[in-house]
Amino acid sequence: MADQNKRDYYEVLGVEKNASDAEIKKAYRKLAMKYHPDQNPGDKTAEEKFKEVNEAYEVLSTPEKKTLYDQYGFAGVDPNFNPNAGFGGFGGGGGGGGFSGFGDLGDIFGDFFGGGASSSSRRSGPAKGQNIVAELELSFEDAAFGCEREITFGRVEACPDCGGSGARAGSQPETCSYCGGRGTVKTQQNFMGMTMQSSQPCPKCGGAGKIIKDPCPTCRGKGKVRRNKTIKVKVPAGIDDGQSFRVRDEGNAGANGGPNGDLLVSVSVRKHPLFTRDGSNVLLEMPISFTQAALGATIEVPTLDGKVRYAVPEGTQTGTTFRLRGKGIPYVGYKTRGDQFVTVVVETPQKLTREQKDLLRQLDGGLSGDSQPKRKRFFGNL
Repeated sequence: MADQNKRDYYEVLGVEKNASDAEIKKAYRKLAMKYHPDQNPGDKTAEEKFKEVNEAYEVLSTPEKKTLYDQYGFAGVDPNFNPNAGFGGFGGGGGGGGFSGFGDLGDIFGDFFGGGASSSSRRSGPAKGQNIVAELELSFEDAAFGCEREITFGRVEACPDCGGSGARAGSQPETCSYCGGRGTVKTQQNFMGMTMQSSQPCPKCGGAGKIIKDPCPTCRGKGKVRRNKTIKVKVPAGIDDGQSFRVRDEGNAGANGGPNGDLLVSVSVRKHPLFTRDGSNVLLEMPISFTQAALGATIEVPTLDGKVRYAVPEGTQTGTTFRLRGKGIPYVGYKTRGDQFVTVVVETPQKLTREQKDLLRQLDGGLSGDSQPKRKRFFGNL
């Protein structure tokens, strides 16, 4: 059954239900930074908010989970939810709430017809830990060519003093005598003249199958502690702003011997003073002088690999774009690269001396229509 105190995931992130993926991601990143434990050391409220934000984003950023959540609410994203286990065939009789006294009918009918293990027994088995998200800011060049960076993040780890058992060092959890270590107990109920058997969490051990009589003082019997960890990560070449990469097994510790979750590193890329990015291509707007455009010239063009020489042809017009092949950004996972597109902007001279102005007037007066075809066509049409 869903926790009635939970807030709607869209409300948690502060977005509308029809929000785009980009809007959801932007809202998550803002809140994750606000409530991150590293930004709020010792603040339990911020820690709970951070967990709530991560949980909401994990669901709303996964298309399958989001669809189930939109259709069924919190029940739809429960690991044990079965959308096909409906009971429409029993709804025709009067008194709509007539099944409320029978507990979890999914477990009752599942066990009655030979279904799989109950949710409680599944919870007592190994479970993978939750994924966590960390932020990493990169320069334009580091995102383009990849790099190795140290990153520090908080995660849940197995308690070092009790090894994750939850029991004080030198002691061990005891097998629950009530359920025999299964974590579940069988109950029988009568329904429409039939005796039905269901599995329920053990009321004594809460479904764990074990009882800790002498809890570990470090983790207070939980078997887990929150620690900061610093690791080196390899940033793949070609990653873009807003994208993330996965570091396996560096997430929160699993339960009951299950593996760790993964670390998802979300990347933000600082703006470059010269270059902008379009996919795997690099765009550059470069000013050239009136003389260079009119007479042609060899200019030095900045690229991510350093300066290269390019011959601007005579009579180049402002807004002309030329391509430098292979001077763009690598495609993620490949050695091939995009291109660099350079758009030239002819800069009109300012603050001319009297002599320079006189020279330009002489030049303009001596120009024929053939040397200025656009102007000639304009006035011809006029």
